[in-house]
Amino acid sequence: MVVMEQDQTVEKPPAAVVGVAAYAMLGLLGLVMGVVGGFQHSWYLWPVPISAIGWLVLLFAACYGAGRAMRGRLAALAPGAGWIAITLIWLGGRPEGDLIIANDLSGYVYLYGGLIAVLAGVLLSPSDGGAWLLARPPYGAPRDPSQPRGDDRYPGSAG
Repeated sequence: MVVMEQDQTVEKPPAAVVGVAAYAMLGLLGLVMGVVGGFQHSWYLWPVPISAIGWLVLLFAACYGAGRAMRGRLAALAPGAGWIAITLIWLGGRPEGDLIIANDLSGYVYLYGGLIAVLAGVLLSPSDGGAWLLARPPYGAPRDPSQPRGDDRYPGSAG
């Protein structure tokens, strides 16, 4: 007879493992979107490439949604990087002359619009670190306003 204790604790996986798995799944999502979108982007509702525009909306939503859900731009870049990787493979011509993404209106909308959708999804995603361009440098203590600066010691100097 096996006796089980009531207070058994279940070990949780480390946060790093969960994070790596999440980024891997987001990259895989981008790869799948690139494979399916590469073959299905050329449906027209004359003269508008409806399917290519739909894939752009889905790609932006995947990148932006991943960035919002994981609160970081790297998460927004993961599905975009997967999509870009498979799309670059689709751009190469085969010896038989076959192309996945052809040089027609739907191909241009899908390719260039997809790059813009990935860029917009990454740039519009929030980042916990704040704006990197406007952030204060992480070194040094803040200046005390009661202490004179270097140019305040000489009252006659312009500066």
